[in-house]
Amino acid sequence: MMDGARVPAKHVVVGTAGHIDHGKTSLVKALTGTDTDRLPEEKARGITIDLGFAFLEEPDGLTIEIVDVPGHERFVKNMLAGVGGIDLALLVIAADEGVMPQTREHLAICQLLRIKAGMVALTKTDLVEPDWIELVKDDVTRLLADTFFAGCPIVPISVKTGQGLPELRRTLAELAARVPERGTDQTARLPIDRVFTVKGFGTVVTGTLMAGRLGVDDRTEVFPRGLQAKIRGLQVHGRPVEAAQAGQRTAVNLQGVERASLERGDVVAPPGALLPTLLIDASLELLADARRARGLAPERAGDRAELGEQVVEAAALGLARGAHGPQCDAALSCSIGCGSRALVRSSAARTNSRKSGAGRSGRDLNSG
Repeated sequence: MMDGARVPAKHVVVGTAGHIDHGKTSLVKALTGTDTDRLPEEKARGITIDLGFAFLEEPDGLTIEIVDVPGHERFVKNMLAGVGGIDLALLVIAADEGVMPQTREHLAICQLLRIKAGMVALTKTDLVEPDWIELVKDDVTRLLADTFFAGCPIVPISVKTGQGLPELRRTLAELAARVPERGTDQTARLPIDRVFTVKGFGTVVTGTLMAGRLGVDDRTEVFPRGLQAKIRGLQVHGRPVEAAQAGQRTAVNLQGVERASLERGDVVAPPGALLPTLLIDASLELLADARRARGLAPERAGDRAELGEQVVEAAALGLARGAHGPQCDAALSCSIGCGSRALVRSSAARTNSRKSGAGRSGRDLNSG
């Protein structure tokens, strides 16, 4: 048996959001010391392409897990894979540019996914005059007025000079302390966001443990593929542990499955815990400025409209009107929990980087 690391009392997942080159990755590095741009292409091009991960350990057992997402519109799909499980949003806006297209797009995504709280980091303040910072803050306040960000802290910072970083970290910790703890008594569910192999260990998957608890030697199933696996080892923040709990960024060494058999969007859970399906009952919410809204909610049963990727399951969907509301007819089998929220994008949205709406699945349809 491994010597397990102590499990901190509380874990809160924070996701970055914002336009490309507004300083999200630099800010995460300044806060945590971790450069989340790990891919050679990211290093060469100087932009974030895929998800990155870091963490902050605060007093009293609070651990802030940070998911750094790409800001470029071409990598929105990768961004979506990172925001499904976050508790708080850290909206990053550069003071020298202000609100930009992906600022609005990422904000809309957070709105649709019902992220309940967040804050704004106003970066690159060393490049502008104090009067300009106040003008940008006013502009940002107006943008956020009708969102969950309304009234949230806006902290001007400079990664270059360090100004504002202590206040930002303190504010982030205060917000994280207010987030309700996730239930560890629920069925364990870990959506996979990375899959790779480690020499001598085999297949490793990572993700945020959305609910419940996973332990070494637990038997699991990878949904929707129906693959059985045993947990050979667990790591949290690079340290071996005997068990992982809801809210933790977790690496799972799976015995009995091959790397080539798994993909981002698959879900690790206890055997039989989820039911793969091709048809999902859901309620659909559209953005006020969504294009082709009527095409997304056809009047005649059997009509189809092309929708995009689900946040976790990444299945291509078609939409029809069911007896109790919209039905998502998936081209690929998927496993989504009741009450989960998934982002839906039209073909035009993928081209124009515009979001169409979000769906809630299963029983949540009847609970408002």
